[in-house]
Amino acid sequence: MIKAIAIDDEPLALKVIENFCGIIDFITLEKTFSKPKEALDYLDKFPIDLLFLDINMPSVNGIEFCKNLKQNTMVIFTTAYSEYAVDAFNLKAIDYLLKPFSYIRFLNACNKANDIVAQQAKTESALVQHFFVRADYRLVRVNFADVVYIEGLDDYVKIYIEKQKPLITRMTMKAIMEKLSTKEFVRVHRSFIVPLKRIKSVRNKIISIEGKEIPIGTSYEEGFLKSFKE
Repeated sequence: MIKAIAIDDEPLALKVIENFCGIIDFITLEKTFSKPKEALDYLDKFPIDLLFLDINMPSVNGIEFCKNLKQNTMVIFTTAYSEYAVDAFNLKAIDYLLKPFSYIRFLNACNKANDIVAQQAKTESALVQHFFVRADYRLVRVNFADVVYIEGLDDYVKIYIEKQKPLITRMTMKAIMEKLSTKEFVRVHRSFIVPLKRIKSVRNKIISIEGKEIPIGTSYEEGFLKSFKE
């Protein structure tokens, strides 16, 4: 979900943005401001992903406002003046909407912001190659590459690690799966999660990993086969 605010000295313009954001399911318009100073005070306290920003306002120019932003916030300019477009894109604005803009044009601009957020999340996920669990009264770092397989034991999971003794931690299988890369790990049974790269063979719904035979549950078979083929 993208958190946004809007700044415009025209109440009607703010109402249009508010109505459009209400239709888009991936944007939450936190607040609207007709006074840029109040918006700046808000931004000093609360992180925001996206800013809808007018340019020609009585108290401050939107271009200058954007230059003085302290946090790294995506900006979509909303203005009745076309002459600021070059300045806006020099500031790496996501888009430049000329009033009056349609809902479709507004949606296209918001989709650009959503694509950027999705790409950033994908990049960050690719960079993370480990996770942490609490075991033996301490927080333990586990590298994805070292996991042989994971076994569920009621309210606990047992993590089998290459050349180490297994780690036992109080956690559900769902919770441990949320810590793992879905490109590298797949749940194959209510009691087993396996790293795809360690699978030696699959035969008669049995996975062979490091000499261990792991069953494929009926309800997990379709998802496993799709991941395995990919």
